[in-house]
Amino acid sequence: MSVTTIDLLRHGETEGESVYRGQQDYSLTQLGRKQMHAHLDNDLPWQQIITSPLNRCASFAEELSRDTGLPLAYAPGFIEMGFGEWEGKTADEIQKMDQQRFFAFYEDPIRNTPPKAESLIVFQQRCITTWQEMLQQYQQRHILLVTHAGVIRLLLANILSMPLEAVFHIDVPYACLSRIEVYRDGKNEFARLLFHAGQL
Repeated sequence: MSVTTIDLLRHGETEGESVYRGQQDYSLTQLGRKQMHAHLDNDLPWQQIITSPLNRCASFAEELSRDTGLPLAYAPGFIEMGFGEWEGKTADEIQKMDQQRFFAFYEDPIRNTPPKAESLIVFQQRCITTWQEMLQQYQQRHILLVTHAGVIRLLLANILSMPLEAVFHIDVPYACLSRIEVYRDGKNEFARLLFHAGQL
């Protein structure tokens, strides 16, 4: 039986603090970088770094790779959900524009996609496909995956067999670290969550 361990790390605080960032490319603030570095105090267990190519994830991953010599790969399939016309706007601004659509999205995000946004179903398919590709390529390694709150919610919901419409019930704070183990025996696969919002 093979075991692959994946540590999911959300990016830290970014510029444009209170807006829906989505697939727009915001940079980390100084505090955001410190939040991520707070996980680096202990001996690092990772053998491979994988990152979203968006700057708020990739800049930290690139720095860590340079400092440690760990191999780095970019995974476009792990970029954040595209929020369409909501990107760059705060929740208050969106509510003033279209309060009904804003609340409908959180009540039933599957059937109420924001204007010109990526649907939750498409987002799920892309994340799960990329996840399976990663597991196939990096079997039996300890991976650090630097990514976004939406991606982490989606992956955790999938592993825990949660309904897709419940993904926004999972809190993923800045620099949140979670660990998943995936066991494979031939064609059989079993994944479990070891901790969420924890420390090494």
